[in-house]
Amino acid sequence: MMQDCNAVWNGCLSVIREEISEQSFKTWFEPIRPIRLQENTLTLQVPNRFFFEWLEEHYIPVLRKSIRQTLGPNAHLEYNYTKDDPWEKNGKRKQPAAFTPNTKSEVEKDIRNPFVIPGIKRLKIDPQLNTTYTFENLIVGDCNRLACSAAEAIANNPGGTAFNPLFLFGDVGLGKTHLAQAIGNAVIKQREDKTVLYVSSEKFTNQIIEAIKNNAVSDFTNFYQLVNVLIIDDIQFLAGKQKTQEIFFHIFNQLHQSGNQIVLTSDRAPKDLQGMEERLISRFKWGLSADLQAPDYETMMAILEYKSNHAGITFTPEVKHYICDNIRHNIRELEGVIVNLIAHASLTKKEIDLELAQKVIYNVVINTGNVITMDHIKKCVADHYEVPIDKLKSQTRKRNVVLARQLSMYFAKNITNHSLKAIGDSFGGRDHSTVIYSVRAVNDMIDTNAEFKRTVKDIEKKLRQPAN
Repeated sequence: MMQDCNAVWNGCLSVIREEISEQSFKTWFEPIRPIRLQENTLTLQVPNRFFFEWLEEHYIPVLRKSIRQTLGPNAHLEYNYTKDDPWEKNGKRKQPAAFTPNTKSEVEKDIRNPFVIPGIKRLKIDPQLNTTYTFENLIVGDCNRLACSAAEAIANNPGGTAFNPLFLFGDVGLGKTHLAQAIGNAVIKQREDKTVLYVSSEKFTNQIIEAIKNNAVSDFTNFYQLVNVLIIDDIQFLAGKQKTQEIFFHIFNQLHQSGNQIVLTSDRAPKDLQGMEERLISRFKWGLSADLQAPDYETMMAILEYKSNHAGITFTPEVKHYICDNIRHNIRELEGVIVNLIAHASLTKKEIDLELAQKVIYNVVINTGNVITMDHIKKCVADHYEVPIDKLKSQTRKRNVVLARQLSMYFAKNITNHSLKAIGDSFGGRDHSTVIYSVRAVNDMIDTNAEFKRTVKDIEKKLRQPAN
């Protein structure tokens, strides 16, 4: 009887192979084993309940065709799945609807997924997206135009563009997560048939650890291979995690080969990732690597105006210019300053004026140790050399002013993330070559003048001191 069982299933496989892709055949049909043939019913052993439900969800027509061509018009299939199935501890045999459209099977019941979100129903999962991260809430400038254009193209046709994977990289606070999740939110809005999942690399790693502990890596991999748009944030944190990289490699391959979309974010370009397998880095380069850069002054002003209008508050031009002069490279910090300005104004019953903006930026940005602004640098250096701050922007060639200006540019270049052009603009519209010259001049004096070197260290220590 076993020979007949195998012969019938081999006949079915011959029909199935003609109907589906080779990759799908290997993934979903090669693992199946025939275990019994009784009258006109063939019983198949499948790896787990999840596997059985996927077959019923996607391959009923081809299974019906294959079994009826091989065994006759009244043929039926039954399934067994193993007792270590994480979705069903009792290991009960499940008999699906015998290819009768009006009969509901166990597929309709809610199942609990051990890896991501409880309450999956027919693979409808919580995408774990922040619904405020949309394209409508994103300000586009020269700093992110390429990435935004690619993201919108992907949202309109996930998996169908040349941008697969989309690899978004850039410094902290430049909008990588916002843009990546905007893709997911747009896909959900436009394509209800697509399954979207956002996950941080840390969470992804923890899920793999749990899967290994529970001897369920195969189920974990199968689950992730069913996602149509997979977004993984901060992929650089997979560095050094060999087992996680190995599992992700196979998930990546299956998703890509199946035409599903992959979106990754990182704080550095693929070529600069350390501790990552070369085969993964190679695949990260398959699609588009888009660099998100620090917004220029005009873009930051547009972001400030959008967010302040959205919050229902108005800043004076003086306050807006001050904020954008001092926070140019981190949109997240800009949002924090706006929130704190609103809170301070509400609690103290004061107008949001320049004095309040200076206090909030100093306490929220500088005192937290996140960023030292150019305004703070100018004040510390000007105070040390006892020159007015506005003189640093002037054309005067007085020795103490020139030295203060050069040292301020030196600190701005070495401590902040501002570009040479931004630094030059902040000192009276000077050219970037002037900034380079000033930095070299200060470095030369540090190398040749021990007293000046001590002065530089003292000022830098003061710059990094928390506010009282």
